[in-house]
Amino acid sequence: MTAALPRTAREVRLTAIPEGLPTREHFAIVKTPLPEPGAGQVLVRNRHFLVFPGLRTLIGGEVNGLPLPPLLSGDALFGPAVGEVVAAPANSPLRTGDAVVHMLGWREYALVTATECTPVDGTLPDPVAYLSPGSAAYGALTRLADVRAGDIVFVTGAAGAVGSLAGQIARLLGARRVIGSTGSPEKAERLVSELGYDAVVLRGAGPLAAQLAQAAPEGIDVLVDTVAGEQLGAARQGARFALVGALSGQMSARGTGSSAPVGIDAFRLLIKGISLRGYSGADHPDVEKEWTSRFGDWLRSGKISFPHARIAGIDRAPQALQEMIEGKHFGAVVVEL
Repeated sequence: MTAALPRTAREVRLTAIPEGLPTREHFAIVKTPLPEPGAGQVLVRNRHFLVFPGLRTLIGGEVNGLPLPPLLSGDALFGPAVGEVVAAPANSPLRTGDAVVHMLGWREYALVTATECTPVDGTLPDPVAYLSPGSAAYGALTRLADVRAGDIVFVTGAAGAVGSLAGQIARLLGARRVIGSTGSPEKAERLVSELGYDAVVLRGAGPLAAQLAQAAPEGIDVLVDTVAGEQLGAARQGARFALVGALSGQMSARGTGSSAPVGIDAFRLLIKGISLRGYSGADHPDVEKEWTSRFGDWLRSGKISFPHARIAGIDRAPQALQEMIEGKHFGAVVVEL
């Protein structure tokens, strides 16, 4: 027997546009009437949603070139979520009890267009794994950097949601040596002991070039950059750099999170024949399905893990966003409802 649905549900709203980085004071947990699905819609009880860095840019308002709208004061936040269909019209392709992935997280119940839901089909052993942003790392490594057997790979922001998977993926694709960067000694130890990184350079522990020269004396073949920083000095001839994030700008108190300027040594690009490309999932629509299939196989075989922190309760979601910005968690950050 289906449990009766509540009359109201909670969601997280932006209450003010911050000057600088958002903190929990810029959000409120608001009760709203529970909506009823109309034609082409379903009502989903969210179980988990992802806290992702792109929210900082959306809150900043400068979204030119992005596929998502800005967040204005009074708006409910959104993002990837996994939930269960609890109400659907008789002619809906989805039925009560179906597990789905959609983009209306940050609320307990979401009214979603059925065509904007992706059924959870069991390809991944844990539904929460559908919230992994690993497709960006996989796409960058297979479509842009083209990792080859014997490559030396450097991953910046290696303890983040994308970086914590990028190093593991690079190894599975044949990399001989995988090096990461992070700003925390504790995270550095976990990258080596839990995720199999060969070496880690620490931000703030000395010049990056000197640390990389020690960690990779032969130089690096592939860079997966989630931060946007200076790594050209360690490149080998013909190195391939794939940019998948700009956390240095998104997590900065200056600006709106929509810019991450860095200095580029064009001379070094020329003499070493370095390729430098930005990865966008929209340009590679085939990647998501391929990644999900391989991710499922790797998870089941124990060849890969999905590092993430689970934060219990929608009341703690604004704090979880602040903690992610401050770099307090290892891997992805997921709110559990």
